[in-house]
Amino acid sequence: MFYVILLYALFASVFTIAKTGLEYTQPFFLVASRMLLAGVLLIGYQYGFKGERFISSTKAWRRVICLAIFNIYLTNAFEFWGLKYLTSFKTCFIYSLSPFVSTLLSYFMFNERLSWRKWSGLLIGFAGFVPILLSQSSTEELTGHFFVFSWAEMSVMAAAVCSVYGWIVLKQLVNEEGYTPLMANGLSMLIGGAVALGHSLAVETWDPVPVTSYLPFFECTLLMIIISNMICYNLYGTLLKKFSATFMSFAGFTTPLFTALFGWFFLGEVVTWPFYVSFGIVFSGLMIFYQEELKHIYRLQRPQVSKS
Repeated sequence: MFYVILLYALFASVFTIAKTGLEYTQPFFLVASRMLLAGVLLIGYQYGFKGERFISSTKAWRRVICLAIFNIYLTNAFEFWGLKYLTSFKTCFIYSLSPFVSTLLSYFMFNERLSWRKWSGLLIGFAGFVPILLSQSSTEELTGHFFVFSWAEMSVMAAAVCSVYGWIVLKQLVNEEGYTPLMANGLSMLIGGAVALGHSLAVETWDPVPVTSYLPFFECTLLMIIISNMICYNLYGTLLKKFSATFMSFAGFTTPLFTALFGWFFLGEVVTWPFYVSFGIVFSGLMIFYQEELKHIYRLQRPQVSKS
């Protein structure tokens, strides 16, 4: 259990590091530099040391490009642009929409049935995001509004949707096309990073590059690669061998709490009451939503008493 807590504390630290990095560079360039370097490292490892070869089918490459666009470029571009104007803990909290989005996509795309209990949890969970979304800082209000939501909030919501769809594509690449997760992610990071670099060239100021202070920029970029792309990815895969995916998804909701703690301690962010209200409501929704799965896990893990 200690490693589960450590995993999500590390995931939370990425939001804090990224928020710090955005003080020294622009969002799209930060995405590009991180993903290009991580992609080169992953592909080099898989191709050079593991001997994995590229799969050349047209269908596989279409899916790799789709993964690069949605899971790497759009997810991170939307997230980092929103993070520039939002607090780290609010960004992380909105990103926690992912389990609900995943359920809805599975319902509409794969016709997965939902019980009344799961629908109740889903609706309560969505309602829980209202207080924190309606609480807006002067910084995010600079981005403008779409109805009652700021464009920064909408951007992070879009990141959550793109991320979930990207994980669906990754599953297809691994299960149907024969890619390993490391190679699929490495290729998508390289392609998605290149697209983000082109976006940076088009809209951000290069003089000669969009970096105001090189040392903290490199430190933040390397830390994000080491923590997120290397440690968390492998630790998550290892923990899935011991814990169910349902439990891991549920435990992931601790990430906003860690982000709020790190944001308060390292960035001086003020954690307002709407965060706690939203967290309590969404947590209640998740409890209802995952109740059936958690009961099933308990039955599987409960030791059997032999009858004499």
